[in-house]
Amino acid sequence: MTPEPQALPQSISSPSASAAVELVVLLAEDGEPIGTMPKSDVHSATTPLHLAFSCHVTNDAGEILVTRRALGKATWPGVWTNSFCGHPGPGESPAEAVQRRAFQELGMEVRDVSSILPEFRYRAVDASGIVEYEVCPVFTAVAVGTPAPSPLEVAEWEWVSPAALRASVAATPFAWSPWLGWQLEAWPGV
Repeated sequence: MTPEPQALPQSISSPSASAAVELVVLLAEDGEPIGTMPKSDVHSATTPLHLAFSCHVTNDAGEILVTRRALGKATWPGVWTNSFCGHPGPGESPAEAVQRRAFQELGMEVRDVSSILPEFRYRAVDASGIVEYEVCPVFTAVAVGTPAPSPLEVAEWEWVSPAALRASVAATPFAWSPWLGWQLEAWPGV
């Protein structure tokens, strides 16, 4: 049974890092917010459309940070993907969420956050039957420092050239998250 969405609060100054329950913004098919749901409840076989983001972090050499999802992740465990993803909280913009999640997931700051695919949207089903169904703006950012990722989020990480990333995703798509492949198709600049 899917929990009922909660109504959006009238005003929220910013999400609290110490909040006990992380909320995900639910969306209508037209992309308008319609409520919230605890992150722990949103991903299932009947995942509702919700707001997320993806970010591709580069270094000063022009390499892209790719990460292998931790084996304890509910969806696509152990699969290689973009640098990191996340969900903006109620009242938080995707760009603000990028800054927050970079530190939470990768243990690093990022700068020069830039939108590259503002309308990206996808639906994918992993081998366990869990659905990802997201309006997921895609960003790039530049690394400040060296990643020190949370082991709950990231099993491995590596800096790769854009050409090597494209070649690997084309040769072994099963080893990569489906959203990364779709993002690379829509992002001719990499």
